[in-house]
Amino acid sequence: MGGQNKTLIFKDKPIFGLDIGSSTIKVMQLDEVNRKSCKLQAYGVSKLDHNAIKDGVIEDFDTMAKSVVELFKNNIVGKITTTRVAMTVPSNHTFSKVLTLPKMKQSQLAEAVALESEQYIPMAFADLYFDYSIIETRKDDIEVLVVASPRKIVDSYMTLARMLGLEPIAFETNIGAVARLFEKQDQHNAVPSVLIDIGSYSSDITIHDKTMIVTNTIPTGGEMFTDSLVSSMGVTKEEAHIIKTKYGLGKSKKQKQVVEALKPELEQLIKEIKRMIRYYEDRGDKKSKIGQIVTMGGGANMLGLSEHIIDSLRLPVRTCNPWQNINLNKLQPPSQMERTMYVTVAGLALINSKEIFA
Repeated sequence: MGGQNKTLIFKDKPIFGLDIGSSTIKVMQLDEVNRKSCKLQAYGVSKLDHNAIKDGVIEDFDTMAKSVVELFKNNIVGKITTTRVAMTVPSNHTFSKVLTLPKMKQSQLAEAVALESEQYIPMAFADLYFDYSIIETRKDDIEVLVVASPRKIVDSYMTLARMLGLEPIAFETNIGAVARLFEKQDQHNAVPSVLIDIGSYSSDITIHDKTMIVTNTIPTGGEMFTDSLVSSMGVTKEEAHIIKTKYGLGKSKKQKQVVEALKPELEQLIKEIKRMIRYYEDRGDKKSKIGQIVTMGGGANMLGLSEHIIDSLRLPVRTCNPWQNINLNKLQPPSQMERTMYVTVAGLALINSKEIFA
């Protein structure tokens, strides 16, 4: 969802990404972005009090603003050189739908998309910002991806940005940002894929075939893995975190206990992936098959998770490295454990200002 300001002044001025997650805030600025590579200008992460956000809406602006200021003061590697920002809005409060419409003139499309979308979105259209992109144009019809987000959510993020003296020029779902990163990295290996972004308290799952086809968010994430270990194994939260990061689902003396403790979350994850694959492979008259699973986000670091997904789905699994094709520009890289956390913000930082101000 692009910003409302369509001025063409400074259209080549840089942009940085600001990703406000469930438990952390991340920023990244990339320069000299092109099809093959880009140069790192700055990045950083800091913790966030998730109580500042309720149902996707920022409610405690002072706490949130202090967290962002703290990040900029103490946790930036490199230097952010612009006030223009692209921000994420939470996918679990966003609606997306692929529509098939009769072929029509471009001037008629926006109204047709709005009318058709109203049937599927359980909110008054006046209370939403919506955007759409054409997936495929065929002989008699077109496929369109529609994304809509409640105005009160987007407006709260816009208010925060302006409190901080930033110029918000784009808002995008976590899933949309992740898809951009995937498309840049996999432009020569475009097989239909399942993208799984495992956050702290939720996981975004996307079927991607040249573009996003279907998305969903489920309440399973890294912090919930930790909580399940606490309740099942009778350990402290700190001990559970160590068990999760050191042993995970991998072979160890604790493997049986860990697998049993995480069984409900893992079953929910696998069940939802299967449901979405079935939807994709059964839709229309297409005979496309999913070719790979791509895991990403902080929760994807858990040992043995990829092997568990492979055993459950009989599909190849790989973990997305957001730092692929990024020239570190002599900056210190993040730790191995932190690297996958930057998937969403890296996707935001890859936004080309010409996409928005064209």
